[in-house]
Amino acid sequence: MPSRSLSDDALASIDRRLADTDALLAREFPGDDGRRQPVHTVYLPADRFTPETTREWGEQAFAAADAAGGLDEVARTLGLDDRDLPDLVRRKLTEEPIEDIRLDFEDGYGDRGDDAEDADVARAVDAVTKAVANGSTAPFIGIRFKCFEAPTRARGLRTLDLFVSGLVAAGPLPEGLTITLPKVTTAGQVEAMVDASRGLETALGLGERRLRFEVQVETPQVILGADGTAPVATLLHAADRRVTSLHYGTYDYSASLGIAAQYQSMEHPAADHAKNVMQLAVAGTGVHLSDGSTNILPIGDPAHVADAWRLHARLVRRHLERGIYQGWDLHPAQLVTRFLATYAFCRDGFPAAATRLRNYVHRIDSAILDEPATARALASFIHRGVTCGAVTAAEVASAAEVTVETVRDLALNRPTITQPEETR
Repeated sequence: MPSRSLSDDALASIDRRLADTDALLAREFPGDDGRRQPVHTVYLPADRFTPETTREWGEQAFAAADAAGGLDEVARTLGLDDRDLPDLVRRKLTEEPIEDIRLDFEDGYGDRGDDAEDADVARAVDAVTKAVANGSTAPFIGIRFKCFEAPTRARGLRTLDLFVSGLVAAGPLPEGLTITLPKVTTAGQVEAMVDASRGLETALGLGERRLRFEVQVETPQVILGADGTAPVATLLHAADRRVTSLHYGTYDYSASLGIAAQYQSMEHPAADHAKNVMQLAVAGTGVHLSDGSTNILPIGDPAHVADAWRLHARLVRRHLERGIYQGWDLHPAQLVTRFLATYAFCRDGFPAAATRLRNYVHRIDSAILDEPATARALASFIHRGVTCGAVTAAEVASAAEVTVETVRDLALNRPTITQPEETR
């Protein structure tokens, strides 16, 4: 063995120099915490939600597919030939047609006056409480209230307060409670949301950081600030570790840039730029990222329905390929292509990912020498497929020769195996 040249004192000095960097990385860039990310968020006006909404949306999705000849025929229309795909989606639409639902008191609801909104908040609390009690709701559920701009701030805070306070009065908060803060322009608005959350936690006897929230990115000012920085990155680190996700707002953002209505889309170059910045901002933080929606709905004559499904499926696939694993759905018929496209993406990439992960775990020589970071990415890809129902545990065991628990641990950088010699 060669002798060392750096003394223990020199190494200790380097440790002291980097102590602040080590603390920063641990605090601000902790990585994935393992919580589930839904593949979509369904938005509907808050006054339309009932304890039966999730089941009804599933039934309406089936009806839309049946009107087009069934899920097998819709899959063929989309050019998807995985023979297991329709049955897997059929099961999903039966057992969990909605993964995340947002009762909208903002743009989808409008200004109906304080008395009407207060009454609708009370009805929403009752409906959510009943849905959670009877197990009929989605795994994630919550509200979007009006933004913190001056004209709507008081109304938004009132709705937030009444909703959370009402849920606490009715029983424990839903495990998957999700709150959305829209039209964020500055980090100061996020800091104000932190203050509101702390105030509610104190008043209602909730645990620290029990209230966390999503941030909707709908304004250019949060992508590029007046000082030339990217406030969307700054706000994540000014949020007391409460921001769970960034959501791109397709139409508000596009309109604010003066893009004509017919060209506003999730795939416009301006949209891609914003989402690229958002993706950089969340990297390593554990904060999730969601794409927006398309307002071209699959309703009306059969030709339009087929075209709208093709568009939606393509846009879903597009954001999945770009590493954005969530989007919005606005109509029950969009569930058909949400799950067909998502499942096809997961299943198309599964054989190669499973083979590479098997080779890595079992140290099998192959033409691809994967590093630990790539192994985590492979495991994360497979884990997402299992979580949403696109891939079964049996398929993982057969193709990757590991358990889904091992896949999860690798995805979360909690390996239960040692690394191959070549990658140490």
